[in-house]
Amino acid sequence: MITSRIGVAIVAPAGHTPDRDAVARGIARLEQYNCLVHNYYDHEAVHQRFGGTDAGRLAQLYAAADDPEVQIVMALRGGYGLTRLLPDIDFTRLARSGKIFVGFSDITALHMGLYAKAGALGYAGPMLAGDFGAVEPDSFTLGQFWSCLAGPTHLIEEEAAGNPAVDVAGTIWGGNLAMLVSLLGTDYFPRIEGGILFVEDIGEHPYRVERMLLQLMQAGVLARQRALVLGDFSGYRLGPMDNGYDFDAMLAHLRATLPLPVLNGLRFGHGPCRVTIPFGAQARLRSGAGGFSIALSDYPTVRLA
Repeated sequence: MITSRIGVAIVAPAGHTPDRDAVARGIARLEQYNCLVHNYYDHEAVHQRFGGTDAGRLAQLYAAADDPEVQIVMALRGGYGLTRLLPDIDFTRLARSGKIFVGFSDITALHMGLYAKAGALGYAGPMLAGDFGAVEPDSFTLGQFWSCLAGPTHLIEEEAAGNPAVDVAGTIWGGNLAMLVSLLGTDYFPRIEGGILFVEDIGEHPYRVERMLLQLMQAGVLARQRALVLGDFSGYRLGPMDNGYDFDAMLAHLRATLPLPVLNGLRFGHGPCRVTIPFGAQARLRSGAGGFSIALSDYPTVRLA
């Protein structure tokens, strides 16, 4: 149990959720962790597939950032919608608030913009509806979040065979692969030198994953990184035209083609089991025969006790 009361704001800068019960469950579960929850999401204000109009979703972000009782701003869910807001977001205002913006999937765009525009760090971590609001929440996922939040360091350890031997350090960044690629060539794509890039996606066939990673290579992004770490890539369907081309075949081609070591097996993505990674933290990645570890430091935390 957390002994210090933490202010958590709920916002929906991307999609809405049709499951109202998930919102109630998520808020109740956060309250069980001794959090004071400020819910800025109004299901009655849902617009089309979004958690509100563009102006309404932007207002949610600012209200949460300006709330003096809030330390953490947690996204309701991902989906789509942040791309529409990017030109209108005052990233300096969000960064100056000192809040930790938490989420993944479409929230990758917010993390990218915060870092590129204001040098601010966010958490690639759990969201309200799918994680805290799940009927049976994943204890590993929630435990990772609280452990990372408590700091001052955070250790991720993964069992994974077949990865190259690696011992590198740098700024860790990344998130949803499609979101990253969609921001190439914009002001919201940070130029990170000597970084450790992590990526995941859902419903993307291996050939599309390969194509997006080759685009990052051809744009010069991957040559500036020290390692690429693959998270969960699920929800796709192979067909007879693939003729033996699958995720493993794609991975083999990437390892033979990309200008940096490629690791696989990070528990990060759209599955229920997920690590928490502070976007922009300093990281030490070590990989051996049986698995790899990522030691994280120099990122924002909250006093829990």
